[in-house]
Amino acid sequence: MIGLNLQARPAGLQDRQAISSLVFYENHAHRHLDWRHPLDWLGSPYFWLMEEDGRALAALACPPDPPGIAWVRLFAFGGQVSAVEAWSSLWELARGEIARRGGAQVGVIAMQGWMRELLARTEFDRVQSVVMLEWKGRPILSPSLPTGVSLRPLAESDLPAAEQVDAEAFDPLWHISLDNLRRAFSQAIVATVIESQGRLLGYQLSTGKPLGAHLARLAVRKEAQGFGLGAALVADLLGQMRRRGAALITVNTQNDNHASLAVYRKMGFLRTGEEYPVFRYYVN
Repeated sequence: MIGLNLQARPAGLQDRQAISSLVFYENHAHRHLDWRHPLDWLGSPYFWLMEEDGRALAALACPPDPPGIAWVRLFAFGGQVSAVEAWSSLWELARGEIARRGGAQVGVIAMQGWMRELLARTEFDRVQSVVMLEWKGRPILSPSLPTGVSLRPLAESDLPAAEQVDAEAFDPLWHISLDNLRRAFSQAIVATVIESQGRLLGYQLSTGKPLGAHLARLAVRKEAQGFGLGAALVADLLGQMRRRGAALITVNTQNDNHASLAVYRKMGFLRTGEEYPVFRYYVN
């Protein structure tokens, strides 16, 4: 049970060690699949802490990035409070602050069972799932490119155009900000663009992992979809990684992104059976 000295307040840089210990030592810690550590958001107005007599009991962070899209980057709580107690107290603060600052879509990829059970009891709606796929050295299909279209390595100067491609290709919930795209690029081992007459039509960005790589971002402009450009980007990645001796390429996508799933199946990816529900709530 919690006592009378319980309070929920904005978290600051001075709380880093307390929240770090909460995340590290407790079994109930949800972390978003992100390009930056959740504690890097400390100091933003979208990070809250529940404490009792100076002891951290729970933390929640859901900063909008890009604007209007706020993923729950961190939700963690200790054994002194229940999931419902911690969430109810901190989410009330978060929802109020997000509303005060103009509103946002708030999303959660619920990877743990306890998080799924918690969100099922809230006003969040389950809207889709993230599914995992993998390629394990299967033959590589080499699609032909349309005339005037070419592949080349992604350069840092391409990132603003890549962000625009990303925004065209995906539902707003899945947009990536330019800041996060830069972070992703800095971690990439293979990054490629496909262009025509100097105009960027699509890109892929992949990071390293044991035995191979993870295809982290793949996007093609809407006007250029349906011409095999996504498959060409994936084939180029597979070819580069095979030459490096890679045995495994992983990727995830939404269960209702049928075009994306078709590309991956075509290129020899298979579902792993892992699937995580996505919940969303609109704060107006």
